[in-house]
Amino acid sequence: MDRIWIPHYGGLRNVVMDKAHKSRYSVHPISDKMYHDLKTTYWWPNMKSEIATYVNKCLTCSAVKVKYQKPSGLLQQPEIPVWKWEHISMDFITKLPKTANGCDTIWVIVNQLTKYAHFLPIKEIDKLDRLTRIYLKEVVSRHRVPISTISDQDSRFTAHFWKSLHKALGKRLDMSTAYHPQTDGQSERTIQTLEDVLQACVIDFGSSWETHLPLVEFSYNNSYHTSINAAPFEALYGHKCISPLCWAEIGRHKPLEFQVRDRVLLKVSPWKGVIRFGKRGKLNPRYIGPFEITKRIGHVAYELNLPQELSRVHNVFHVSNLKKCLSDETLAIPLEEIQINEQLHFVEEPVEIMDREIKKLKLSRIPIVKVRWNSRRGPEYTWE
Repeated sequence: MDRIWIPHYGGLRNVVMDKAHKSRYSVHPISDKMYHDLKTTYWWPNMKSEIATYVNKCLTCSAVKVKYQKPSGLLQQPEIPVWKWEHISMDFITKLPKTANGCDTIWVIVNQLTKYAHFLPIKEIDKLDRLTRIYLKEVVSRHRVPISTISDQDSRFTAHFWKSLHKALGKRLDMSTAYHPQTDGQSERTIQTLEDVLQACVIDFGSSWETHLPLVEFSYNNSYHTSINAAPFEALYGHKCISPLCWAEIGRHKPLEFQVRDRVLLKVSPWKGVIRFGKRGKLNPRYIGPFEITKRIGHVAYELNLPQELSRVHNVFHVSNLKKCLSDETLAIPLEEIQINEQLHFVEEPVEIMDREIKKLKLSRIPIVKVRWNSRRGPEYTWE
């Protein structure tokens, strides 16, 4: 596993922990979640212990987080789901400060298998038909029709609303037992976490709770959960979500850039039939040069200072056909040996991105695009 070692110098470790704990994308997670989120990218001695100490000293966490203890007695455990979004739990956080849009309630909907959650701002006075539309839009249309729903016996969960809704969807409602509302413990734990994070957001960033709710949902779903040994986002979609915490991952995909006066090698493209060597066939070199960059054209193309032997070649090339030259020597390739088709450009210019895909490798995923090139033979398309 490739990880970045953070030295004990200049407060770098505190900078990393600050970003992982106090940013809008990762709002005050507990120490275990914060450690699991960071350990895939960073490492330093006694990392877990230092993170726990950091979280314990956080003033905002001390002000808003509750102390958890094991409940007494046995709780009725719900059935373990077989597939994503078959079973959900839901509850409401009510009596919140009213926002500019009039919202004073959060509808919490949690998938029992992946722990993925939706936090939906609503009004306490919203009618049942509006709640039904929200439910169909945010759950059914995005995921599937749940087989069962675990819900606390809240006043909103009236028999008329749920019986009519679930009759229309053709599924049953598993209500929690009358004497043990902890059957819906998943929603209760999620609500407690949500309340803590919202309070921390208001303290740290100000503004209305509704403003922070989308990023709070992102932070919750992108944080490590002990019960599933992963983040809900990863459990649902099969891969981790790139966030500002993953500086190293983003750095690995930094686009190739050059500066004016840089010396680069030029890729020969015999498969396009544009330029070829007449003697060595498949043994010819893949690059020629070096040539000096004279101008940058847009974001992905560069103009080169080509010699007289290549005067008939269009001198603007896509960045994918260039490679930085670190050597001071000129490649010993006589340019007279290069045969040029005068009707064609050496490398055509990109005109339009037609499609995008993700190329899946064993340990990574690479975004690729389908490019349309200008060519005198007509449109050409390549995946880059």
